Amino acid sequence: MTAAEMLSVAAFMEGHHAQAFPSFGSERTGAPVVAFARIDSKEIRLREPILEPDVVLVQDPTLLEQVDVLGGLRDDGYLLINSSQTIEELGLSEVAARLPEGHVRTVPATRFAMEKIGRPLPGAAMLAGYAAMTGNLKLESVQAAYNEAFSGKIAEANSQVATLAYEFLTQTK
Repeated sequence: MTAAEMLSVAAFMEGHHAQAFPSFGSERTGAPVVAFARIDSKEIRLREPILEPDVVLVQDPTLLEQVDVLGGLRDDGYLLINSSQTIEELGLSEVAARLPEGHVRTVPATRFAMEKIGRPLPGAAMLAGYAAMTGNLKLESVQAAYNEAFSGKIAEANSQVATLAYEFLTQTK
């Protein structure tokens, strides 16, 4: 399951309407993948890519130099980047100045995943980071989505990764 799909599951668990879909181009294998998720309190009828996102989650910070990941990001939007570097170190001070305070953040999602899962799987951390930044979801819903998709040690490790990211972002505002 993609992170966007997990996000939609977590939102659905809280009673929201949600949809998620990846967008694959005709590029070679290994090319960047864009995934979209919509969350709303009412039924969602749209089925096209999101051109003006409220939130952008960047799991691979090298994409910042390859793809216009910020294209269309709303003026009150959120940007969360999987990185141990600061916004300044990533050269995004100008973006941070354009958006409301606290709407551009980094979280060491891959580091947390390596610590708890042993593999570079940042999805749970990124979704928990989304929850912490926006307040649109509860940490428990992100954890429940992973518990529905996985079981045993894998579910527990993803839950721990989510907790680390959530606490990192709520304690370092």
